[in-house]
Amino acid sequence: MGRKSRSTVAAISELGPGRRGIYILPNLLTSVGLFCGIFSIVQTMEGSYARAALAVLVAVIFDGLDGRVARLTNTTSRFGLEYDSLCDLVSFGVAPGLLIYKWALLPWGVLGWSAIALYVICAAVRLARFNISVGRVDSSYFMGLPVPASATMLASIVLMYRYVGRSGLPDKQVALLLITYALGLLMVSSIRYISFKRLQLHKRQPLWTFMATIIMLTVAVAAYPVFIFTSISIYVASGPAVWAYTTWKGSADESDGADDEDTPHQEALPG
Repeated sequence: MGRKSRSTVAAISELGPGRRGIYILPNLLTSVGLFCGIFSIVQTMEGSYARAALAVLVAVIFDGLDGRVARLTNTTSRFGLEYDSLCDLVSFGVAPGLLIYKWALLPWGVLGWSAIALYVICAAVRLARFNISVGRVDSSYFMGLPVPASATMLASIVLMYRYVGRSGLPDKQVALLLITYALGLLMVSSIRYISFKRLQLHKRQPLWTFMATIIMLTVAVAAYPVFIFTSISIYVASGPAVWAYTTWKGSADESDGADDEDTPHQEALPG
């Protein structure tokens, strides 16, 4: 048996003992998310960009539900993890990429479709990196921008543009070209993003937390495009902002320490 065959067998053995059957509920939710991604692609091809964007956002909801349901019901599996990643590549890679390309980047030609190619490739790399790091890194943070978050950013731009009453495509192509490139690079970066996996909303919370949640839900219902666009923009920008602050703070601390070491210490003179 060659080296390649032995490595393949070793990789398969890491998946655990073979078991027939799969868990229905979490994988069903994952399949609904994939259906939303396919529906988004169809709507994009038909020119219904708002529906395509909404389908991506619905897929994001089901993507969050399947993992939580699997953990609550103790039905997590290696199959579910791999299946979820494949579905995410379609719903949050191909679907939003095609949406932005047809909606805004088509006039750019090679630059337009190469931006989408980079975005989808980075999404695939991000998902593969996530799969091999499960259980090995701190679950409080994501390494790189999560793929559903980048898809939400693109979909929210489409909905926000429609919300403000713009029907044409005058000036947004340049900005979206740069945003698409930036989102792709953020996904494969080492910048950390908070995961919110340790939020314990089922436990007792202060009254102000409940009231703040009610206010947020009210705003979300009244103007959901504005709410989604603002929230996801803050989240996407939070990673680079925190990284820049910590880098600057670390550099400042090192320079202060160097100054302290270089400063000569004068001996105390007797009075």
